[in-house]
Parts: sequence; structure tokens; C-alpha cells
Amino acid sequence: MATVHLRIGDLVWGKLGRYPPWPGKVVSPPKDLKKPRGKKCHFVKFFGTEDHAWIKVEQLKPYHAHKEEMIKINKGKRFQQAVDAVEDFLKKAKGKEQNSDSKAESKGKKTPTKPLKILEEDDEDLSALKDPSEKDLTDSDPEPSTLERLGAGPGSGYKWDSSPVKDDPHFHHFLLSQSEKPASSMEPISKRLKIIEEDTGSTSIQAADSTAINGSVTPTDKRIGFLGLGLMGSGIVSNLLKMGHLVTVWNRTAEKCDLFIQEGARLGRTPAEVASTCDITFSCVSDPKAARDLVMGPSGVLQGIRPGKCYIEMSTVDPETITELSQVITSRGGRFLEAPVAGSQQLSNDGMLVILAAGDRTVYEDCSSCFQAMGKTSFFLGEAGNAARMMLILNMVQGSFMATIAEGLTLAQATGQSQQTFLDILSQGQMASTFVDQKCQNILQGNFKPDYYLKHIQKDLRLAISMGDTANHPTPMAAAANEVYKRAKALDQSDNDISAVYRAYIH
Repeated sequence: MATVHLRIGDLVWGKLGRYPPWPGKVVSPPKDLKKPRGKKCHFVKFFGTEDHAWIKVEQLKPYHAHKEEMIKINKGKRFQQAVDAVEDFLKKAKGKEQNSDSKAESKGKKTPTKPLKILEEDDEDLSALKDPSEKDLTDSDPEPSTLERLGAGPGSGYKWDSSPVKDDPHFHHFLLSQSEKPASSMEPISKRLKIIEEDTGSTSIQAADSTAINGSVTPTDKRIGFLGLGLMGSGIVSNLLKMGHLVTVWNRTAEKCDLFIQEGARLGRTPAEVASTCDITFSCVSDPKAARDLVMGPSGVLQGIRPGKCYIEMSTVDPETITELSQVITSRGGRFLEAPVAGSQQLSNDGMLVILAAGDRTVYEDCSSCFQAMGKTSFFLGEAGNAARMMLILNMVQGSFMATIAEGLTLAQATGQSQQTFLDILSQGQMASTFVDQKCQNILQGNFKPDYYLKHIQKDLRLAISMGDTANHPTPMAAAANEVYKRAKALDQSDNDISAVYRAYIH
């Protein structure tokens, strides 16, 4: 059978796991990034995202030959933006080529014009789209990877391999978080792409599963329940509804349910009723006590759990609470997953949360469309409790960092320095980030509207310090930051944003 040879610079359609085909370009991987064992694959950079991945050859198609086919089956906004990015890339490449030709002609030289195309069947190697710094795949891989032609015509010439990635223990996919503007675009890809190898005797940690990159999600037909409509929960439920999920909601303050009922949600009278009538029930509440009460209290989730029912705890709590909840849910035949989220109210509203999941892997897979609707990236971290540990560590770092920034701003003021100039300098250095800029600007404007409650970050610091004690690991920086947040709480800042820790330094 005829084959298609792919080389560095070729434009392709790449399919990864359950995600739709997406336009990309075959590029050279970072020098320290090893090719997955046992499979022929190419390293692909996807257009319209900051994602890169090793893609098996049977999951790749030439871009031009299948463009019309793919555009017909994918209509999402992000997908169209990605296709537009490909066309812009082609125009720029063609413009550079024409410019090069005109310069050569002006010097009396004749430079043959090479057509821009994707290498197919018996065509010669394509070099027009290659980056000068990129090597040919054959330089490091003597045996070129191939796509086998299975039939005739651009629409039916190739067949996607539909076997899930998880069935192949030797093939891992690793995606970067998607964003319109990466926070550190100048950082080498090898520094931003984390490879996690399976190690005998250690917990197997799966790599990030990126969300539905075409901007549209095919909702599960399972009935979804959601308990807790706070800062984070409200945005999550809104996005679940927007993506077509059938959602039943409950909140301790029932009035908060009204808006979502208007958007198409159903109302659950008790947590027990929601759990009994829904296939998958999520909860997102404030602390360990609230999480336990929701499950084991009067008319709690536990009363509605039946064999096969799924319960997902999204609250940021300690690993001991997760272990307890997992045990009681599974004791009734239920299936348990923890899935705390990293982010803020704004990121929740935008559907750009980072989900950290652990527990029952099959539940994680059943929640695929839900996680795609609410977040930009999800991680599966193994056994229940691991996500809680990771979440507390992340929030410990964030809380300590916010306290340090507030300390810097107030020290600048105390020593006669301009706080705005301090921020301007900070934004030009290595610590520059959207988080720093937004929080500092809000502080200077006196705007402490909560995006993440100060009382919650203090709770997370407290739990992280306790976790450190259990592991006999020192956490002096977190302990110091915790005291500052406690002072801020004493100054009635609990229900303000975490940036209100600034006020602990000026009173």
C-alpha cells in the first residue's frame, strides 16, 4: 500500500484520545524529551493553543487533503480559530517565500518558487514550511514514520485508531495547559512540558488531559447533581448548563438556586434526593466540616447513595476527610472521586479551572465532559487523598506568595517608595504574572471584592501546616503567612479577597 511520509514542518490533523482531530505542525521535540517507547509517533504542536504532544502515526492525517472533511465535522469557535491560525501561517510562509524570490530577482538571480503543500503519497520532501532551526526527522530516526493508505478519497482515505490511550501502557500523552496567551511564552518548551514516567513501586500518575479544544463539548447523557453554589460552584454549574448537561442543583441557601433554575437546572430538595436521582453528584463547599455534614448529616448524600452512583468531592479539604468520605460512599456501593479545583471565581466563570482528580479512575473517565465544560486541564493523580494533598500544597504556595507581595507593597510605602513603581518593576521581571498584576492593582485601587475568599486561603494554610506536621516536614514560611492571614481575619477581612491580607500590614 502507498504510504505518506511525514517530516518536520508538515501540517497535519492530529487526534489524541477522546479529543477531536486538531490542526497542528510536526516539530522537533526538545532535546531532553524522549520519544515514547514501542510506538511510532511524531511530536506535534497544535495551532490555536499552547499544546504539544507525541501523537501516534495512525492518529495523524495530512492537513490539506482532509481540511474540508474536518471543517464539516467540527464547528466550535476555538476550532475555527485554530484553522484561521493555520491559514495565517501559510500566508506568512508564502509571503516570505515571495519576498525572498523578489530579492533574488533584483540581484539578477533566479530562485525557483516551491509550492506550499503537504507531502503526500509520492510527492518529494517538503521543506518550504520548515523552521531553519528544526532538523529533519530522518536525522534522528532513520526509519521514517508512515501513515498507511486504507482507501481512496480524501474523506475516507484514513481511519482513526479509536483505541483509548489508557489501554497502551507504553504510550503517554503530555499536553500543556491551553491559554490564548501563555504566561511564560519565552520559556523553553522543555521547561514547560513535564514528563512523568511510570515507576515500579510508586504511584502511577497520569499526565494532564487537556479539555475539548474545539470549544464545544458533547455532554454526557448521565444525570448530573451539584451541591454548593458558592464562588466556585456557581461558575461550574453555569458552564455545565451552557454545554448541555442535565443538572440538578441544591444549596443550603435555596435562593441561590433560582438563577440556575431559570437557566434550565432542576431543583433538588435535599442532598439525599439529588444523590438518589442523579448518576453523578458533585459537591463544592467551604471546609472539611461542611463536606462531612453534606454527606453524613441529616438528609445527606449517604442516604441517597445506591450501588453504582458516583460522588465527586470538589471541596479543598484535608486528605483524612477525603479518606473518610471515600470509605462511607464505597461502603454503600457508591463510586468515589475527589476533584478539587485550582483557580478563582473568574476562572470558574470562564471555564478555565485546573482539576486535580484522584480515586476511582472510571469515575474520572465518566466525568470527562463535565471536566471539559468547567476547566482547561485535568490531572489524574492516583489514589484518593493525593489530589487533596496536591491542592493544599498549591494553595499554601499561593497564600504565602500573596502575603509576601502584600508585605513588599507596604514596605515600599513605609520606606518612601512608590507602590505603583514597585508593581511596574515587578511586572517586568521574572515574577511577572496575571495573578500578581491583578492582585496588586486591586490593592492599589482598594478593591477587595472576593475572587477567592481570604478565610478559605487561611483554612488551606492551616490544613497544609497540619499535613506538614503529619509528614514531619517543616513549613515555617506557611506558618508565618498563616499568622498574617489570621490577623487579617481579626480585622474583619474574612469575606474579602485573599489580597485583603494587605490590610493586616497597615493596621
